Amino acid sequence: MNKYKIIRSKSDRVSILIENRVLIVMAALLALTLTLFILGLSVGSIMIHPVSVIRYITGISNGENTFVIETLRLPRMTLALLVGISLAVSGLILQGLVRNPLASPDIIGITGGAKVSAVFFITFFSTVSVKWLPVVAIIGAGVASFIIYALAWKKGISPIRLVLIGIGIEAGMGAMVTMMIVLSPTYSTSEAYIWLTGSVYGANWRDVYTMLPWVMFFVPISILMARKINLLELGDDLALGMGSRVQLNRFLLTFISVALAGSAVALAGGIGFVGLIAPHIARKLVGRAFESLVPVTALIGGLTVMLADVAARTVFLPLDLPAGVFVSGMGAPFFIFLIYRNRNM
Repeated sequence: MNKYKIIRSKSDRVSILIENRVLIVMAALLALTLTLFILGLSVGSIMIHPVSVIRYITGISNGENTFVIETLRLPRMTLALLVGISLAVSGLILQGLVRNPLASPDIIGITGGAKVSAVFFITFFSTVSVKWLPVVAIIGAGVASFIIYALAWKKGISPIRLVLIGIGIEAGMGAMVTMMIVLSPTYSTSEAYIWLTGSVYGANWRDVYTMLPWVMFFVPISILMARKINLLELGDDLALGMGSRVQLNRFLLTFISVALAGSAVALAGGIGFVGLIAPHIARKLVGRAFESLVPVTALIGGLTVMLADVAARTVFLPLDLPAGVFVSGMGAPFFIFLIYRNRNM
């Protein structure tokens, strides 16, 4: 029995080889994602039976819960899914580029740059359309990435040096954000604090439509570039020897990681550790082949943020806490464990 399945485009210009085990894992994760999505639409201060939710989604009935499902919960769960996908795939790409299991956008300073630019935008340009917020956040993330890369360069890039400098940049960016909040008008301070903690509270369809193009464009591109990053993980010398355009591919993949992280941070704030946790879980499930890791990591990331958001608005009813609190509660011990396990690297 063939252990692999080949997926080809109609022109045969693009082909992806996927192990059957990966398809089984993806199917299980998709089923789990759908189950959690329906559960998220059901629970809250107003409980709705899951069957009623399914009947509404499938169009069988509209019923009396249309406002709760359509306006309050459906855009929130959808945005949580998209944000989780973006952060997880961004972290996966970053870990492959620097070949360091400790790398993720929020730990090595990329999202710190996005936070600085986004808080600046929220504080001083609140009257400008929110559609510009992802662009502003991506610019900030890109500037932070350039600074980190430049400071870490010393006849090449050492993965551990990159992580340590990134942690320092993240701390510096955090100080800048705090200073802006202190100096900002009173009416924008509470909004900035909630945003920094990381939350999809109050999400609407405008946020979903703003986030959706970034995910739909950059995640498939990252799958198409799977072979490039598989070569980069082998080391620059070997990748060059096999004909890879190392610097160009590294730039393109870094841009994809920054775009995904920046857009997610712009619309959901500082939800941390998703880009760290999801790739490690995915590798345990499907191995290290990047073309398999991208969809599995994306689903795990979406599940993580959705689960955190459902817990945030149900565990301490009637309080609605930021989802970032619960993600950090899971991610911080995981990060400490990774540091301990890789202490001799």
